[in-house]
Amino acid sequence: MKAKFFSDRIAQLDPKKDHREIAFLLTCHCFPWDMERALEFALFRTFAVPSISKILVGTGEFTSRTRKRYDDTELILYEILEHGMDSLRGGKAIDRMNDMHGRFKIPNEDFLYVLSTFIFEPIRWMDRFGWRPFTELEKEAILTNYTLLGQKMHITGIPETLEAFEAFNLEYEKVHFRFDRHNQIIGNKTIELLLGFYVPKFLFPLGKPLLYSLMDRPLQNAMGFKSPPKIISALMSSLLKTRAWFIKFLPERKNPKLGTKRKRATYPNGYQIESLGTFPPRQNHST
Repeated sequence: MKAKFFSDRIAQLDPKKDHREIAFLLTCHCFPWDMERALEFALFRTFAVPSISKILVGTGEFTSRTRKRYDDTELILYEILEHGMDSLRGGKAIDRMNDMHGRFKIPNEDFLYVLSTFIFEPIRWMDRFGWRPFTELEKEAILTNYTLLGQKMHITGIPETLEAFEAFNLEYEKVHFRFDRHNQIIGNKTIELLLGFYVPKFLFPLGKPLLYSLMDRPLQNAMGFKSPPKIISALMSSLLKTRAWFIKFLPERKNPKLGTKRKRATYPNGYQIESLGTFPPRQNHST
């Protein structure tokens, strides 16, 4: 198998017709670690919006069961990615997500912003730290994939082009990013969770500035995080770019890295899609 077999495969696909396959190959073969990090920061950006963070704090899940909330979010997204939106498991995951969201009065604009972060944070991460940036074909496939997911989430007014959607993303952040204690509560819990994947708790004070350095100033301010010294930002950037340089010469994963198959302490005996999330599924009394 050629070193970059899956990237070459993607180049032969159609971004409209083959969007699901392209998204799968990018996430599970070409950029498994980078895509997970990028999507973590995509979710993190949503915490900088008080109307979103207040709902999340209100459920109590992010403060009392942070790891479960993280795993549930990842598993729902991976179920959709790995099996497809129109599959039985993908459909169940979308239904579960819509069931949870439907319990709150969430403005369409907030849904639209969350969707935009799933598109643009991976693109921006690869531009900065990936072993290569996404191609225009891959960007179009990502837009198509999340546009279709957004429609299944009943989101309206989804921009039709990357340029228009990114303009919305940037303008939304200008208007809605502001400090709130709910942002900080969720932010601190999530930072500690992410650090816990790599270092013991006594090293958290050293690790936090490194994670803060990956955030732009508006995000830092909205979360109430102190901007780290420039040398810390330069160090973290250099480490990630050095990693990317080495990976450029390695083969892409032959076997997919599947998020649904990963061992998780939250679910040592496996999970049911209907059990993921913050609330028990609603009962259908129509029959």
